[in-house]
Amino acid sequence: MSFKGIAINYDYCTGCHSCEVACRVEHGYPDDQGGIVVVQVGPWQIGEDKYQYSFMPIITDQCDLCASRTAEGKDPTCVHHCQAFVMKYGSVDELAKDLDQNPKTVLYSLA
Repeated sequence: MSFKGIAINYDYCTGCHSCEVACRVEHGYPDDQGGIVVVQVGPWQIGEDKYQYSFMPIITDQCDLCASRTAEGKDPTCVHHCQAFVMKYGSVDELAKDLDQNPKTVLYSLA
């Protein structure tokens, strides 16, 4: 049996939080809970009047990879609703092959 997971290329995450909202709606979680949370890193100054932020979606222990959706052949709701298309769902083996080309990608393996 191949483990499934989610790969997130955080280099392009815009911090829109649509993954968080979709997860909460799908599972009925309150606002302070969810299977995924987006964390803001920064700001840090990169010029005289310029600041930079980064955003990192993090999978939590509440994530079940949307078992009812994936059983029907659909993507988890966070992947489906990601507006920046930075999330991929699939077998860990297949997702791991892309890590060489995308160094700012995190792979979450969920059994």
